[in-house]
Amino acid sequence: MIDDPKAYFESKMPAVSGNTINGQGEKNIRAASAFFWHKPSLHEFGELQQAVTDYQQRSPEIRSVFNPKADRGPQAVKQAQLRTQDETQSPQDWRDEIKDFALSHEADLIGIARLDPLWVYEGFNIKEPWVIVIGVSMDHKKLAQVPPSFENPTSAVEVGDKYNKAARACRKLSNHILSRGFAAKAYQGPYASALNMIPAALAAGFGELGKHGSIINRQYGSNFRISAISTDMPLIADNPDSFGADEFCTSCQVCRNACPPDAIHDNKVLVRGVEKWYVDFDKCIPFFGEALGCAACIASCPWSAPGRAPRLAEKWTLRKSELPTKTS
Repeated sequence: MIDDPKAYFESKMPAVSGNTINGQGEKNIRAASAFFWHKPSLHEFGELQQAVTDYQQRSPEIRSVFNPKADRGPQAVKQAQLRTQDETQSPQDWRDEIKDFALSHEADLIGIARLDPLWVYEGFNIKEPWVIVIGVSMDHKKLAQVPPSFENPTSAVEVGDKYNKAARACRKLSNHILSRGFAAKAYQGPYASALNMIPAALAAGFGELGKHGSIINRQYGSNFRISAISTDMPLIADNPDSFGADEFCTSCQVCRNACPPDAIHDNKVLVRGVEKWYVDFDKCIPFFGEALGCAACIASCPWSAPGRAPRLAEKWTLRKSELPTKTS
């Protein structure tokens, strides 16, 4: 057992700041660099990432869900040689088909966006033009038991369980698309690869970025996990969904006050050329390791309480409509 987890994880921090790697303070817009949850060999925080993983694995309950043998869905099938499409099948028909399929195969949310190259991590490539994002809701009563511990790992187990559910949902949909003769590549959390999923999910209509650095959805708040698929199936993009969460976060302090390492900023920060809500990585991740995974910010978020997000979205959408229009 590690006698002093806080000191142990702080000792694994490299000399370079994670905020620097993430592009904090940079004026130019660029794609994100490969970073935490990518293969440890691809970034300077690989030793810390491995230490976090190893520490979590000391809990049998957490190990049962963050495990290669956990049920994360089927392996990819071969792409059918012929596309099962008739001349009357339109992008709207394909969109309706995949949404119906996903929502009947473990997904709670699904959205579509045309791929933006800025969503592809530096050094990676995605050739398919469309991104499908899937969301699965979490059990808030379980998630709210934060931070997890060896004595009560409930919230960490819930996070891992829903990452696995999201993986199953996107793998099933990916195989369905492959069986229809189109290319499809599945991306599952928590580990990262080519696709930066949060900006893709925002573009696909999942909601707005919150002060805690996670998405706020009008139905589930931040109480959900995501996975994604890239494909060349002809589709139609969904629209981004703005309903006032950004304005709400400007004055709300709940997640900031709930954050044990004080990693959440009061105001937006310039990151890779964009002013956005951003969490201080160097403060967040050592505590994340110490706490076996934290999630205090999304568990405490007022939007995440069951049934509250739709009411808040309605209230803040109305409030936004009443604000004076900005003129140049």
